[in-house]
Amino acid sequence: MEKISKFILYNILGWRVENGFPETPKKYIIIAAPHTSWIDFPIAILARMSQGKMVHFIGKGSLFKWPFGYFFKALGGTPVDRDKSTNMVEGVINIFNSKEEFRLGLSPEGTRKKVDKWKTGFYYIAKGANVPIVMATLDFENKKIKISEPYYVTEDIQKDFKVFDNFYKDVKGKNPELS
Repeated sequence: MEKISKFILYNILGWRVENGFPETPKKYIIIAAPHTSWIDFPIAILARMSQGKMVHFIGKGSLFKWPFGYFFKALGGTPVDRDKSTNMVEGVINIFNSKEEFRLGLSPEGTRKKVDKWKTGFYYIAKGANVPIVMATLDFENKKIKISEPYYVTEDIQKDFKVFDNFYKDVKGKNPELS
């Protein structure tokens, strides 16, 4: 699948992956941004497959119902109920703590709509599970997915978010008006 995914992503669609997913550590959170279109998902899946790395994801529960539920679960997805007030951060920390190897891809915006500020769940998962954050762009203007080195968050959330902002500065999503 890796060769087929590379062929589709690189040759047919014209995308490039800069750096690639880190080999170590074996556990981290990937934040991919900007998330402005449904097309982000298949591009991210192709990027993941082209790198030969399993990256799990969470999605709204309706995606996991018949007829597509099996497909999304087979791709590494887990449904979440966004209508219930559950402690998702703690649940994901427990998943990280129970695995030897686990990568979780998230959209820090939490939606494809324009947002003024990102959700912070990914940040608190990283802190609680003591795993780094790997930043990944979905830069449609340059058809480039740039992947950072692992970044361990500090005790200064404002400083950390400045690091994230700098990484994603000038990146254009599929719908730049939503970036």
